[in-house]
Amino acid sequence: MSNKQPKTAISPTRVEDYPEWYQQVIKAADMAEMSHVRGCMVVKPWGYGIWERLQSGLDQRIKETGHENAYFPLFVPLSFLEKEAGHVEGFAKECAVVTHHRLVEKDGKLIPTGELEEPLVVRPTSETIIGRSFAKWIQSYRDLPLLINQWANVVRWEMRPRIFLRTTEFLWQEGHTAHASEQDAVKETYRMLEVYRSFVQDELAIPVIAGEKTPAERFPGAVNTYCIEAMMQDHKALQAGTSHYLGQNFAKAFEIQFSNADGELELAYTTSWGVSTRLIGALIMVHSDDDGLRLPPRVAPRQVVIIPMLNKAGEEEKVLSYCREVEKQIKELYWDGFPVRILNDERDVRPVDKKWQWIKRGAPIRLEIGPRDIESDSVYFARRDLGPKEARGVRRAELDDAIISALGEIQENLYNQAQKLLEEQTYRNITTWDELVEFFTPENKEKPEIHGGFVLAKYCDNSDCEDKAAKMKVTIRCLPFEQTKTEGKCVVCGADATTDALFAKAY
Repeated sequence: MSNKQPKTAISPTRVEDYPEWYQQVIKAADMAEMSHVRGCMVVKPWGYGIWERLQSGLDQRIKETGHENAYFPLFVPLSFLEKEAGHVEGFAKECAVVTHHRLVEKDGKLIPTGELEEPLVVRPTSETIIGRSFAKWIQSYRDLPLLINQWANVVRWEMRPRIFLRTTEFLWQEGHTAHASEQDAVKETYRMLEVYRSFVQDELAIPVIAGEKTPAERFPGAVNTYCIEAMMQDHKALQAGTSHYLGQNFAKAFEIQFSNADGELELAYTTSWGVSTRLIGALIMVHSDDDGLRLPPRVAPRQVVIIPMLNKAGEEEKVLSYCREVEKQIKELYWDGFPVRILNDERDVRPVDKKWQWIKRGAPIRLEIGPRDIESDSVYFARRDLGPKEARGVRRAELDDAIISALGEIQENLYNQAQKLLEEQTYRNITTWDELVEFFTPENKEKPEIHGGFVLAKYCDNSDCEDKAAKMKVTIRCLPFEQTKTEGKCVVCGADATTDALFAKAY
């Protein structure tokens, strides 16, 4: 019997070198690449097509909750950041700063000159610049709530860049709202986190755990931060979205105030919330396999790809004509309320190479069509969520139903696979510090590159315990909303505790 390992399209495999596997999946799918500007990425059409699907789907949900899109400046005056102490302290080390407004030539080189009276910070986030606009726009309680969203890019200086996960410049949306009461603002914070949770689970097929961040993990300047956490295939956590209740901190700093019904001035209560292109990184790490990317149909730029199997001279006219008929047939189909996104790949590339390109790009359904298929008035039907041996012939008369049912099954199947991993690798039986250390120590693992998993354990709410766990690169990802409400001992110090905390290594 041969011990030879089966060949995979991606090398190394997930088990051999997970970080390098991640990079190779992106390369093989032709999604993005690092640019000539250190820490910044070029998002190529297939990767940007995924972002457009994320953007359009989430934008619709945001607007359905009453928010309107706007756009605010890329540059933030330094004095704006200084107005909220916790905010500037949290972002100071990540800021890119513009200090001059022109260039002059000197000895064949361009030299910055014309020093600005006040340095401008390239937008790391927009609470301060939007806060100033809110102060101008809000006069009366009748102007509230003010619900604004922005699709933009931000810059946060990144020393260890990784495509989609951590780059100096990245794309995102950031919502900002102002309310007349604390109750309304808190309600808004929870509401938008639920928008994220349902979107990530329903559209990206990624199960998440929702909860509250500890004070150490809060957004700078926030009263409370809430998040959704997802498990990657190496069992690390990735923060997939955050929603912040800002209280009156930014309202005080920027005088966001209004006249109430009695004519008295009050400070508004504000929120902010956002997700970014790191969701594409989550998509890759949750669903992909050792043959490349696997995409849930709802976010795939192309849900169905037709591959004409032209292997012999003289077949071209017959095969291409049939493929175009199939393409026209499928273009009439609707799934999930939208036309099926289909591509008939007629490029002058060897059929076997096209097949593997679309496997590595994660197209949910491939239809391979050659002369034999035409003779039987059928197509060779392959699903990316299933193994190659499970591909089958489907007659044209049955193709519409096969595509519609398969798209729904693929979406559900990818979610169920990710949910199974989350459930199997979330541990609730670790109750002491020694057990926690043993669990998260790579040397104790058969596969050190797999980072344990999630540990749900008791926590006493003492930041010293959180700091102790952080020394072995384990963080409290959140205090889950779903609490057991049982009594126990803190997994770190052994003190009495009732709070359940989610411990994990994270990106």
